[in-house]
Amino acid sequence: SPPEEVEDASEPTKRDRSHLENTLKLNEEKPADDVSGVLQRLRKIYHSSIKPLEHSYRYNELRQHEITDGEITSKPMVLFLGPWSVGKSSMINYLLGLDNTPYQLYTGAEPTTSEFTVIMHGPKLKTIEGIVMAADSARSFSPLEKFGQNFLEKLIGIEVPHKLLERVTFVDTPGIIENRKQQERGYPFNDVCQWFIDRADLIFVVFDPTKLDVGLELEMLFRQLKGRESQIRIILNKADSLATQELMRVYGALFWSLAPLINVTEPPRVYVSSFWPHDYHPETHRDLFLKEEISLLEDLNQVIENRMENKIAFIRQHAIRVRIHALLVDRYLQTYKDKMTFFSDGELVFRDIVEDPDKFYIFKSILAKTNVSKFDLPNREAYKDFFGINPITSFKLLSQQCSYMGGCFLEKIEKAITRELPDLLGSLGLGKKPNVLSCDVTGCGETPKNRYRKP
Repeated sequence: SPPEEVEDASEPTKRDRSHLENTLKLNEEKPADDVSGVLQRLRKIYHSSIKPLEHSYRYNELRQHEITDGEITSKPMVLFLGPWSVGKSSMINYLLGLDNTPYQLYTGAEPTTSEFTVIMHGPKLKTIEGIVMAADSARSFSPLEKFGQNFLEKLIGIEVPHKLLERVTFVDTPGIIENRKQQERGYPFNDVCQWFIDRADLIFVVFDPTKLDVGLELEMLFRQLKGRESQIRIILNKADSLATQELMRVYGALFWSLAPLINVTEPPRVYVSSFWPHDYHPETHRDLFLKEEISLLEDLNQVIENRMENKIAFIRQHAIRVRIHALLVDRYLQTYKDKMTFFSDGELVFRDIVEDPDKFYIFKSILAKTNVSKFDLPNREAYKDFFGINPITSFKLLSQQCSYMGGCFLEKIEKAITRELPDLLGSLGLGKKPNVLSCDVTGCGETPKNRYRKP
């Protein structure tokens, strides 16, 4: 074989990328599953069965969460979180092969990312200002407008023509800088993080083994990740910079410092590797690091494959919350009507109910209804604020929210939760044939037949 050219000593050797392409199926030419029929039905269920109740009881003012069409049709989102300079941007560059191209994200030892950067698919390389992203209702980022202009200046979109981005969107976040006052950022950093956490299909929390300080901002972040444990993956990056014995020590220290922050019975998955294009350091566990990297890529691929299941589950969870909110407002209103007499002062009567809902068994009576879990009940305090801006007299009872043609709001949302959304989920298992679910076949509104039942 011809002698290899001597490389420039300053240029480290690059590692082979074939495992990335194989695991993420980047070279497959097969057409993606046609999910447009399923999305169409999901939107129809949302608009006809969930949204009316959401509007009627102003759910958006309680949770500040309205689902836009852009959100229903959006791709899975992978969120990168962690302290500064742990290699979040380098990892995105590596996964997308952006190094030494005009597309690459800035990286360096200093805190380089001060923005929330959304990396998405587009026909050609283009940067989009946050103000433009928030103004476009077809995108799923329009709700971010509520965090103010200061934040929108720290939001940036990059469109890249890359095969992986046709199926997933990456979000790079500013590094968590310990010992820094929240107000210095000029926008509600934690609230913005929460918005992305609530919508992320996969959350990579990245650490650098040489700086494992778990400070207040990181503790705050893990508090916000409660309830999302199944989406979290912890990455011990730059693992080839340490000798094996040292790495074992750091791995133990990381678990020790995270244990009090993540109280779940099962520890989160930790990936130990070096996610960047340069070859692993000699005399380190190359095979282990490569295996770890492949499992992380398989994890990412799984999220892409299950995107429709996750989307339907997300809408169903939203519907359950909207239904509970409607039942609660209805109960407050019913109690108010029962307590009112010809001589009573409406405001005083209602203040009494809002101040102490337990005296009137408001929350207990909702739990007595079928299939409401006490873990899904909102905070009582939230209703003091909610009724502070929405007078009780501006709502109608659930029993009055019915029409001859449209049926009753409550019945429709219950049907969506117990029948329509589970049926839609079941229909995804039909060998994923394209177009099986187009509206011409099922009529969209009709209940899909149970294809698993023998005739």
